[in-house]
Amino acid sequence: MTDLTDLRQQIDEIDARIVELYEKRMEISGQVAQYKIETGKKVFDKAREEEKIRTVKALTHNDFNRHGIEELFEQIMSMSRKLQYRLLSEHGSSGKLPFIGVDSLSQGKARVVFQGAEGAYSQAAMIQYFGEQVNSFHVETFRDAMIAIDEGSADFAVLPIENSTAGIVSEIYDLLVEFENYIVGEQIIRIEHCLMAVPGTEISDIRTVYSHPQSLMQSARFLNQYGWQQISMQNNAFAAKKVAADLDKTQAAIASEYAAKLYGLEVLKKGVNQSSTNSTRFIIVTNQKIFRRDAKKVSICFEVPHESGSLYHMLSHFIYNNLNMNRIESRPIEDRNWEYRFFIDFDGNLSDGAVRNALRGLREEAREMKILGNY
Repeated sequence: MTDLTDLRQQIDEIDARIVELYEKRMEISGQVAQYKIETGKKVFDKAREEEKIRTVKALTHNDFNRHGIEELFEQIMSMSRKLQYRLLSEHGSSGKLPFIGVDSLSQGKARVVFQGAEGAYSQAAMIQYFGEQVNSFHVETFRDAMIAIDEGSADFAVLPIENSTAGIVSEIYDLLVEFENYIVGEQIIRIEHCLMAVPGTEISDIRTVYSHPQSLMQSARFLNQYGWQQISMQNNAFAAKKVAADLDKTQAAIASEYAAKLYGLEVLKKGVNQSSTNSTRFIIVTNQKIFRRDAKKVSICFEVPHESGSLYHMLSHFIYNNLNMNRIESRPIEDRNWEYRFFIDFDGNLSDGAVRNALRGLREEAREMKILGNY
């Protein structure tokens, strides 16, 4: 029987040769990068890599090894590309990003749009970000808000993108892809839903409750105590406005305390949402390709080929460039069954070399890639 120590020694010798050959291969990849710097040739050559995979797989002697060699060489070629991207960046060939760094946003004279009616949480987020004297107006839908900044009738829009208990607002993700508008800031506010009705109403009078579907869901534990009909509205403030206008004691709304004061409603119970730490993250969006020079978070989206390992290779650009990815979401791509667009937030600034290097690799290898903002 062969001694285990001898077998391990043989593996160690082979591994040392593999390392030596790997370093030699990377050295030649550096020379390839120099050639591409001089000629302007793209780093990623999909046809060449597919041909290479077929060639090395043909050198193996069984199915298990063929699969292993395919994975191995996919990794080797991926590392080769990343080295080439880095060398191109170091030689000033990383390409320019069409975003302009600014010291601050022009908040003082800005005209800001938010979705909903007066008293909406979006309005509260807007006031926290822009101040009490903000010049603002409101529209009925998220799309209307995106159109307003796209056409220039507003400089900024304030839109909810994520709630700590209900999750993402998927429509906002889709609109960020559809419109050439960009995230330049964010504001997080604590959410406290209140049950409200016209003055003099008792809880026993209520038959119907109006609110945004997420607010109804967040208040489900409280609402399930009663047999009330629950009707969804586009916005909590719209619900409060309707209840105030109808003057019907059988109706109630779930909205903010600010909305109750604004529409003259009586708060019957505060904090009806089950989570005391419930918060919503709002994004500040504009149609300009700008970012604050002190921005610390980058948001992007991309599509990948519908094939094994494609997402893994995209995410490896963050690992190789030592970038901290703190969120990934997916949304189905319209008219393409079972294909998805990925949305990623990661730490960094568009002026950072590592960020630019990662974005270049992603742009070359993804099917489509868009920078959604730096904030």
